Amino acid sequence: MKDIKVYSSSTCPYCTMMKDYLTSKGVAFTEKNVSIDTEARKELMAMGHMGVPVTVIDGVEVVGYDTQRVDALLA
Repeated sequence: MKDIKVYSSSTCPYCTMMKDYLTSKGVAFTEKNVSIDTEARKELMAMGHMGVPVTVIDGVEVVGYDTQRVDALLA
């Protein structure tokens, strides 16, 4: 099973779309909400990102709502 994390915020529509996309494919993931989780915010900034969503699949970062890249990494 793959290790999948979605860095998101409470007000980000693309974050919701990414989480819904993964859920619709039956993919389990851990949500890291940077609006309420300061540790998650530090992790995201340490990766060099300021925006969300960032989906991390087995250590590979996918920036934004990029379902083609996500599908390729899940395959």
